Amino acid sequence: MTELKLPSSIHLGFLTVFPEGAGFLGGYLVTNSWGRPVEFRLSTAVQPNKVQQILYGHTLTEYLCAELIGKTLVEKTATPVQLLVTDNLSVLPIRTRLDIPTILVRSEDGVSESGLDVPMIRLDHQRSSLPLWWREDHRADDELIRAILDRVDPALELTEPFTRIREAMTEARKMGATSRAA
Repeated sequence: MTELKLPSSIHLGFLTVFPEGAGFLGGYLVTNSWGRPVEFRLSTAVQPNKVQQILYGHTLTEYLCAELIGKTLVEKTATPVQLLVTDNLSVLPIRTRLDIPTILVRSEDGVSESGLDVPMIRLDHQRSSLPLWWREDHRADDELIRAILDRVDPALELTEPFTRIREAMTEARKMGATSRAA
């Protein structure tokens, strides 16, 4: 077993993308290992047109969530993260586009009912009230994910930052903001 080399300070990225109206919105919060905000970004609404819907077909949601919105938000952030956490199954393929271990926080029903054809790895961990998931084709991330989670402050519940992201997005949109750093 190889010894993992982790930086002295761990940063976590919490990425959510959700449908709104005819489009999708994304929010990205980078925290330290205690859950304190370091950076925050949000996307503008992305509304695919009819031609894109036809051309992308059943891959449109994954493209919008993982690549167009998710990858862009992560790449525009100055603080690198050691672990990316999402609550949206359609964001999980971002792992194939970025070299960051990526986990999904979701109930078992939310994963099993998704119709996903990719085998998943499940982890029940004390940092999350919901199971953590990642794709079987990224099994090599297993040791690193567990090591990072063990360095996260025990008081941080991995589902909680998503509430903060959604509330911050609501407030930022009221103020007319499209991109903010915390």
